[in-house]
Amino acid sequence: MSLNKAITDPKDYGKVAVVYGGFSAEREISLISGNAVHKALIDAGVDAHKVDPKEDGLNAITEQGFHRVWNALHGRGGEDGVIQGFLELNNISYTGSGVMASAITMDKLRTKLLWSAQNLPVAKHRMVRTGELALDEAQDLLSELNGCVMVKPIREGSSVGMARADSPELLQQAVAEASKFDDEIMLEQWIKGEEYTVAILNGKALPSIRVMTPHTFYDFKAKYNSKTTEYHCPSGLSANEEAELAVISEKAFRSLDCFGWGRVDFMRDTTTSEWLLLEVNTVPGMTESSLVPKAAKVKGISFKELVLKVLDTSVARDSALFSEFKSEKGE
Repeated sequence: MSLNKAITDPKDYGKVAVVYGGFSAEREISLISGNAVHKALIDAGVDAHKVDPKEDGLNAITEQGFHRVWNALHGRGGEDGVIQGFLELNNISYTGSGVMASAITMDKLRTKLLWSAQNLPVAKHRMVRTGELALDEAQDLLSELNGCVMVKPIREGSSVGMARADSPELLQQAVAEASKFDDEIMLEQWIKGEEYTVAILNGKALPSIRVMTPHTFYDFKAKYNSKTTEYHCPSGLSANEEAELAVISEKAFRSLDCFGWGRVDFMRDTTTSEWLLLEVNTVPGMTESSLVPKAAKVKGISFKELVLKVLDTSVARDSALFSEFKSEKGE
């Protein structure tokens, strides 16, 4: 699909639904993102309206004559292919990645399996099912993964349900907590190093961001509630390192059939200096502290311009709908 812009007059986007909120563990962040996106669209002259599936129901999208959707749903229902499938069945164009890419990237295990098959760098990991983890099994898993792990529900975002564990007892507790969010839990080898993230816009990498936090890791509080988290963009990498990271980011994004915009997260191992891929976010946050707007700003792209560029991915997805809309107007 081409991302060449087909619209110059904001009114030609038609009636746009900003779908936000929803039912996931990331609902509160999605509400903030959706409000920010909606305001930017209104300020740009777009006929935009907010739709919260939890409050309004999904049928509001099909019944109110929307021409396209700006998807601001984070987490389950918004990033896992569910809303994408609903919109495709109803022939409504939408922003960002499609059904398959959304479903895969929401699943940390399947994402790593595909990356590994293409020789992209990922950290060593093991999987456990929900249920009580025996103490001897916990010890064996820690031994396999160098004594310390990050515990992750495989289908949550914003660090929901994640915890560090370096003893069998802590691992048991962390798996029990993560089991509240998913029935498959990933144990990822603890990576000593700094965290970086690369925003993708129109399939191309924006300047990387180095994330620094005094927290044990970049958890939910560090992302949304902390004033001590630091974001460095430019990130301090050399030109060659920045170029290397951009190449890996774009390849990782394309390899999962992602489209339009998103964010690729990394850790850099202090010992080996190797980049290790963590995950892709196909509907990144659009709050005041969110990372994609920070990277776009360094590139000279305002928040309003960024929101419109993301909206353009809906036009690229289905040019037929745009032509149909123009016909309705008699143009």
